[in-house]
Amino acid sequence: MDIIPAIDIMERKVVRLRQGKFDKGKVYSKSPVLAAEEWKASGARLIHVVDLDGARLGRPACLDIVAEIVKNVPVDIEVGGGLRSVRDVEDVFAAGARFAVIGTGAVEDGAFRARLMGRFGDKIIFAVDIKNGKVAVKGWEEVSQIGADAYIKELETSGAKKIIYTDVSRDGMMTGPNLALLKSILRLTSLEVIASGGIRSIEDIKALKELEKNGLRAVIVGKALYEGKIDFEEAINVS
Repeated sequence: MDIIPAIDIMERKVVRLRQGKFDKGKVYSKSPVLAAEEWKASGARLIHVVDLDGARLGRPACLDIVAEIVKNVPVDIEVGGGLRSVRDVEDVFAAGARFAVIGTGAVEDGAFRARLMGRFGDKIIFAVDIKNGKVAVKGWEEVSQIGADAYIKELETSGAKKIIYTDVSRDGMMTGPNLALLKSILRLTSLEVIASGGIRSIEDIKALKELEKNGLRAVIVGKALYEGKIDFEEAINVS
């Protein structure tokens, strides 16, 4: 099971939000590039980069930072936030990202989703951001009428390969992952699942490791790393 550190970018700084609320953020670094260098030096093989300004605007807002990370740090990155057109996805790959994470655009437009899979294949990862059982969109500021289970099955049927599941209510709260919900998702689908949201301790990492046999491929960790609650190298060792 891979451990993927998160770099969430807002106003060109590394931040962590609480439940995705833009007015409840904390700055951890003024340099996303330096943060990426630190995670790479600690053993990261893949870094999860979120363009929070892009998610709110509906278009990429920090492609230059993505390109700078790629230029200066020899590590793969996956990038999400505001990628709502084929051109946006082309641009994020041109900046050097290994994977593109698609949320709102894929939820709202099945044809767009199909075009992405046809053109980019398994370089596309779909975000399944769950809020009160429904899929959240537009930087988590809105909630669709699409049920999480139905959306996951739709993704699987249409040929998707990998999803990032996030329990929005737990993201940035360090209350522990929603293991019950995650287990139900793993039973539901054969897609590769990456878990995110609420991870707070090495004990959580160990509990998630137990779900690897059920199809859990990786976990994304953010605030607990920046707050020093989890040592990244230790997390890698137990995963």
